[in-house]
Amino acid sequence: MEFAGSPAQPLPFVLVLSAVFSATLDCSRIRAITLDLDDTLWPIWPTIARAESVLQAWLAEHAPATHALYAVPGALRALRERMNHLRPDLVHDLSALRRESIRLALTQAGDSPALAEPAFDVFFAERQRVDLFEDAVPALEYLSSRWPVVALSNGNADVHRVGLGRYFHAAVSAREAGAAKPDARIFHTAARAAGVDAAQVLHIGDDAHLDGVGALRAGMQTVWLNREGTAWPHDDHAPHATVASLHELHRLLA
Repeated sequence: MEFAGSPAQPLPFVLVLSAVFSATLDCSRIRAITLDLDDTLWPIWPTIARAESVLQAWLAEHAPATHALYAVPGALRALRERMNHLRPDLVHDLSALRRESIRLALTQAGDSPALAEPAFDVFFAERQRVDLFEDAVPALEYLSSRWPVVALSNGNADVHRVGLGRYFHAAVSAREAGAAKPDARIFHTAARAAGVDAAQVLHIGDDAHLDGVGALRAGMQTVWLNREGTAWPHDDHAPHATVASLHELHRLLA
């Protein structure tokens, strides 16, 4: 059910959900935290758009034929999405998929495919430049002071290159786990990285299906970060708690 009302109204709705679901959250069980990255600590699509823009500028200088062939906005991203079907063996490795999509673009345009490596390096470096949500660092400081925190992401952000490595006990990506959220295997890999059982982990993330349902099926407790104030979309699963911002974690977990 969609919540009807003015833009100012969803926040109280989310807080009501928090009160309902937080009653089932057992803080005494928590021995470790797993934390999503993209769209939890920073917005991802502005970051990707900027990285693609930097890549296009690099191609204009070093591979002008490729730049011209893929000059239409969104063309390189569409090729990257197509690579999911062309290389299903790389489905859990976003860096490899991006690198191979660049290689294919270069080949199609008649430029040297060997340029794929330096071109990807330019893209990847910019992808690590993120604009944190204002509640990210305070939440990380609080969580890491109480529990080991493991970054858990389907993406290819590097918490050390992003500048947040000091807050994390470990980091697990889909590439390293050989499975992507919502597959239980990536959650269990993260629990092992923290040195605890899945039942002792609290997972926090923004995606209701990938983070919420995935963690629940893996046997973890979960907090859904619902910045937009939307309704929980699943009838057969419910998060243990819902928060509108990471600032609420201190109150919820105290």
